[in-house]
Amino acid sequence: MRSGTIVGATIIAAPSSTKNATGERDPDMHRTKKGNQWHFGMRAHIGVDAESGLVHTVIGTAANVNDVTQAGALLHGQETSAFGDAGYRGVDKREEAKGPTWFVAMQPGKRRRWT
Repeated sequence: MRSGTIVGATIIAAPSSTKNATGERDPDMHRTKKGNQWHFGMRAHIGVDAESGLVHTVIGTAANVNDVTQAGALLHGQETSAFGDAGYRGVDKREEAKGPTWFVAMQPGKRRRWT
């Protein structure tokens, strides 16, 4: 039986304000740029079974951690294929993500040229 995993990430927003009891920002939170907008908070990296749609892995990191660095940890080890968005470009070169055949979406800028 063939199985696959869909990997992705989302930003979890946090207040960037320092108007709290300690007067400091949370050290686990960082800022990152997505498109033309800056975001402050954390990132949830998620691995989903392609057939059933059930989430099997969730990893929380600072927002500035690149998606591709967590790709290997999002695999359960039994996949024959894995699917990711353009944030996972270059994943096939990473040792920790070897195993499944990777299918990664094009960058948005390159997609526009094909239409």
